Amino acid sequence: MAEEDLEQTIIDAAQGPAKVTVDGQTVEQPPLGDLIKADKHLANKRAAKRSGLGGLKFVKIVPPGTA
Repeated sequence: MAEEDLEQTIIDAAQGPAKVTVDGQTVEQPPLGDLIKADKHLANKRAAKRSGLGGLKFVKIVPPGTA
């Protein structure tokens, strides 16, 4: 699912009903909270990929006066 698709799905879910029944057919949207969690999860994965180290950064600590 593309980022724009998920964003539009969240907008549609927030504006529309959670459950609809027509002619005996019932359609239910995923809970809005689950969609938001999925969006946050995907954003975290993208951020980790951008950092190149999976979100970790290594630094070398050198005390003052040493080379």
